[in-house]
Amino acid sequence: MIVISLIVVLLLEQLRPLAERKVVAVPLSHYARFFEGHFNDGQERHGMIAWLLAVLPATIACAALYFALLAVNPLLGFLWNVAILYLTLGFRQFSHYYTDIHLALRMGETDRARALLGEWRGRAADGLNATEIARLAMEEALVASHRHVFAVVVWFVLLPGPAGALMYRLAYYFKRQWGERRDVEFGAFDRFAARAFAVIDWLPVRITAAAFAVVGDFEDAVYCWRTQAARWPDEAAGILLASGAGALGVRLGLPIVESGEVLARPEMGLGEEADADFMQSGIGLVWRTLVLCLLLLALLGVASWAG
Repeated sequence: MIVISLIVVLLLEQLRPLAERKVVAVPLSHYARFFEGHFNDGQERHGMIAWLLAVLPATIACAALYFALLAVNPLLGFLWNVAILYLTLGFRQFSHYYTDIHLALRMGETDRARALLGEWRGRAADGLNATEIARLAMEEALVASHRHVFAVVVWFVLLPGPAGALMYRLAYYFKRQWGERRDVEFGAFDRFAARAFAVIDWLPVRITAAAFAVVGDFEDAVYCWRTQAARWPDEAAGILLASGAGALGVRLGLPIVESGEVLARPEMGLGEEADADFMQSGIGLVWRTLVLCLLLLALLGVASWAG
């Protein structure tokens, strides 16, 4: 049921992409503001209580409803899986930006690629050349493929029904909504959300990085993971970028100019400079990783059934 649910949702996403902002982002922002309004007094302890109340009951309710529907009819349990996965998997939430940037660079439309990258990242990309645009787009895609697809799949498998997928997406949302806030008045309310997500994401990050290595250049991916990942400011992103860049044989990271200032960044990966051709290779890496995940889950399902 797990593999079939994932395949159905991936096909649905391609045929009818979810209006993520309207269906997911806006309701979640109201949900987050409710807990902020009732619990945020700048204390970390109250941030922990708000996070637990926002994430755990929803996760438990999702699992309970799955088992209830499954008891009535297995088809209802399957449809519940599909519905929650459709809301939590986000392949199209990043792939359309990446594809459009790739095509713009192929056509020599650097200004359009720059504008698309700025819209995707949420900050200006003025002054970036084609190589820098390709490099940043690949970095965004490697991390986004994990956060929107592979980590969701890992937790979907680990917890009953779609409860794990829902828990991960909620934890990721609150990490971004609360854990990345730098407002003085927000105080220490944000700290627990960031720490909780780091714990939840610890295993999926390493599974995704290992999968990148398996479907790409294994030796270079492992070497870059071991020697470069710790240099990146965000540990999880560093592991994904180092492994992904090593698997592709491309150099990511490196200094860039943003808003007229040179932003120092460590080198991730080995090999050549990023360009439109390597962006195509990045698409291949993500799809091969997804196919590997589906094959492994199918084999586990067959082994479980046979046993």
